[in-house]
Amino acid sequence: MSMFELEEAHTEYTTPTGFRATSPASGGLIEPVFGAATSADVIRACQQAEAASAVFRNSPCEVRAALLEAIADQIIALGDPLLERAAIETGLPLARLTGERGRTVGQLRLFAAELRDGSWLDLRIDPALPDRLPVPRPDLRLRKIAVGPVAVFGASNFPLAFSVAGGDTAAALAAGCPVVAKAHPAHPGTSQMVGAAITAAVAAADLPDGVFALLTGPGTAAGAALVAHSAIKAVGFTGSRGGGLALMEIAANRPVPIPVFAEMSSINPVFLLPGALAERAAQLGAEFVGSLTLGAGQFCTNPGIVCAVAGPALDAFIASAITALNQAAAAVMLSPGIHEAYVRGAAQLAGHGAVTPLAEGIASDQPNRGQPRLFSVGAADFMADPALQEEVFGAASVIVRCADFDELYAVAQSLEGQLTATLHLAACDYAQARRLIELLETKAGRILANGWPTGVEVSHAMVHGGPFPATSDGRSTSVGTLAIDRFTRPVCYQDIPKALLPAVLQDNAVGQPRRVDGVRLA
Repeated sequence: MSMFELEEAHTEYTTPTGFRATSPASGGLIEPVFGAATSADVIRACQQAEAASAVFRNSPCEVRAALLEAIADQIIALGDPLLERAAIETGLPLARLTGERGRTVGQLRLFAAELRDGSWLDLRIDPALPDRLPVPRPDLRLRKIAVGPVAVFGASNFPLAFSVAGGDTAAALAAGCPVVAKAHPAHPGTSQMVGAAITAAVAAADLPDGVFALLTGPGTAAGAALVAHSAIKAVGFTGSRGGGLALMEIAANRPVPIPVFAEMSSINPVFLLPGALAERAAQLGAEFVGSLTLGAGQFCTNPGIVCAVAGPALDAFIASAITALNQAAAAVMLSPGIHEAYVRGAAQLAGHGAVTPLAEGIASDQPNRGQPRLFSVGAADFMADPALQEEVFGAASVIVRCADFDELYAVAQSLEGQLTATLHLAACDYAQARRLIELLETKAGRILANGWPTGVEVSHAMVHGGPFPATSDGRSTSVGTLAIDRFTRPVCYQDIPKALLPAVLQDNAVGQPRRVDGVRLA
């Protein structure tokens, strides 16, 4: 049975009178009680978003840029109480949450700058050629417009940067799409505080109420109903493969299907090439464990497998990694459910007949602590069992031992789509690296050299996406300014009277980059 049931999405459902978040650090319930969205709440939010869509889509870029900046200011104005609430609900340290808040407001302001730049509109004008033979050319003008209301699902592992005011919301609002956000039930208090900040910014901008709405509640019914509603034109989701696939099924089975941009699962392979291993095996082993255990391993770019050719250099890497991992303490995970899933996944690896447990971190008798785990497996066994490619969300990783480079290359060929792929290399490894890069660019959205995949820069050139099942659509990204393209579509205007053309396509429009008869103009 899928995580979201299509039938449930088309019927009314009942919700509890209220729910409370659970502290992952203590295991206890947290006050206050939050209301849970009903089917009527979902319908109302979608109808209001639909009513606001035309006004918001046609609002000037400067209005939307100012809105994004105002949201950023409102979030900053929430001050320490926002961080403190997020820490209680997620178990994340205040220092990490402070950085995440900075990333959240930074990406809002980045999209504001992108709106003012105007390149994202991809304006194109092919002037009429009435005297062209054998047939005249009509006047053709193109711009991108918002697709309409977008459903955004908050992520568990980033309560700020990938949640209510996260990258999906920022990109959708920038495009001119109203947003109906479904808060993650693990951090409802954090979500409501941020939701209130967005609502205040929308009101101050004198925009319709339907530009933004927030739905809260446990379970999957509200999310399923949201995706099934005819007003919703696209979905942004970060979470499990099961959840993403279920939303895709609902979206595909609607009378009018819609795209779901889902980030789902990735094991982010790391390839240690011989020259790099020979030069710095011990250093790489310690760095690898640092990346693996960062944030209790709860990053979608966590290094889930490491591939290398067996030999003394790999043995030195493994010894260093074991030493570092044995000293890594079990860390609080984001929720009891995530912790339980991690324990199950690590146990399945440990119980696999071809897998050898190598090390485990320091155990804890406190609730919801994920104990780091390290395993190894031969390349042939890894390729023989697709289950070994399944993501274990947390600080668990598998070292894949290869007989030679050809077998390492075969492992890379066998992999599913990934968010990232990493190569550690020296100059003497370039020939092998070139072959791998040509392959890995068909497998991953981001390829790194001599670094670690945890940590995603928010910038114009970033791609946080990848072929299925890393994401549902490998042509897009959920981080960086290119994310706006997910929520736009091109429209061509043919021989439209000049007085009726959108302002940005008028001949006298200034300050907008455009391509005129194929020539790029500033």
